[in-house]
Amino acid sequence: MNALAQVPADFLHALGTLRKAQCRNELRLAEIPAPSRLAPYAVALGAEVFRQSTHPGRTPVHGPAAMAFSNENVPGPADAADDEDDELATGRFILLHDPDGSAVWDGEFRIVTYIRAQLEADMGNDAMLGSVAWTWLVDALESHSAQYRAAGGTATRILSESFGTLAERPETIDIELRASWTPASSDAQAHLEAWSDMVCTFAGLPPLPPGVTPLRNRRLT
Repeated sequence: MNALAQVPADFLHALGTLRKAQCRNELRLAEIPAPSRLAPYAVALGAEVFRQSTHPGRTPVHGPAAMAFSNENVPGPADAADDEDDELATGRFILLHDPDGSAVWDGEFRIVTYIRAQLEADMGNDAMLGSVAWTWLVDALESHSAQYRAAGGTATRILSESFGTLAERPETIDIELRASWTPASSDAQAHLEAWSDMVCTFAGLPPLPPGVTPLRNRRLT
């Protein structure tokens, strides 16, 4: 039996909607290994934002997503970044599916995300940074009309100090946002687009919604 035939129709539909997502060119998006213990079916995407990225958004090329997607616009190994030092933000987007549903999720699907970026010290020390980052996520979902419920998450600031032979390295402050929510349907396109905008926001890339101040990323200066 064809392996694709064993995948639930709802999950195949969700994979198809992910492929339709229109993400910014600064975002390098590719499928990564999905967690195997969180749900019977899962697909995971990794994202990176670089200061001078010319690569278009990627189409997943591995696992169940690859079987559902066509082979057009598949990136080759030459797409490896030459400017990794200019990475501004990174993240993961995981779509989980349990046909039996989950009381914890309040549904059959769950989106789990992670975003991390390095900030300037003055911005990283802002006591309101965590709540602002969460507000940006909520606003991004709303601006893309991505219907959801049962959302939750944590924002963490990480101070890194160097000692000994590395003592000359400056202190760095990173912001991490881990969040999850239940999409209202198997259509995940708007959710991926909203999340990808959030990754770019963390990287400090314009344009942003009116009234939103970009994070001043250390590596932008």
